[in-house]
Amino acid sequence: MRNSSDNNLTDAQNELYRWIKDYMRDFQHSPSIRQMMQAMGLKSPAPIQSRLKHLQEKGYISWQEGKARTMQIADQILEGVPIMGSVAAGGLIETYSDVQENLDISDVLKRNNVFALTVNGDSMIEACIADGDMVLMEPVSDINYLKNGTIVSALVPGSGTTLKYYLRKGSEIILEAANPNYEPIKVDVDQIQIQGKLLAVWRKV
Repeated sequence: MRNSSDNNLTDAQNELYRWIKDYMRDFQHSPSIRQMMQAMGLKSPAPIQSRLKHLQEKGYISWQEGKARTMQIADQILEGVPIMGSVAAGGLIETYSDVQENLDISDVLKRNNVFALTVNGDSMIEACIADGDMVLMEPVSDINYLKNGTIVSALVPGSGTTLKYYLRKGSEIILEAANPNYEPIKVDVDQIQIQGKLLAVWRKV
């Protein structure tokens, strides 16, 4: 999990992050850009949007750019969700009767530098990752140990950040969508930055 006192936040980012957490605790919903501008004493939305973008990139919030009300605090994901049994996706099975154990995702969140990203688009829909989902990612320290078929977030110069299957063939990296409507992205290994690999998908319904 993240801590608002982490050294990788600037003073301005930390100030906004703390204010957002207090606001969402008090009102149970995320603030608007205008409310954040007023709270930070700013007359333009640009600095707020920049700080939100950095907070998301550093894994403190999940946010769809241009939609402030979609914001979530990454460290407020519930832990210890009760596993109530099984549910049929084919034939019928006996329903649950007793709580057997808890689904504990704390181990995932406690990994070093886990960060969250909000998915925009449907290029990974056949991997059960839909527009608006939040993905939890683990940083990749060495691309040479990354297995083909891993879902990664990658920064491609001139194209921005994308969530795709990772495939490597020699010095070429292929970023492949889970949707036939999207063409693979092919780049040289030295022209790409792998930001993280997928740990989990979080979806609110």
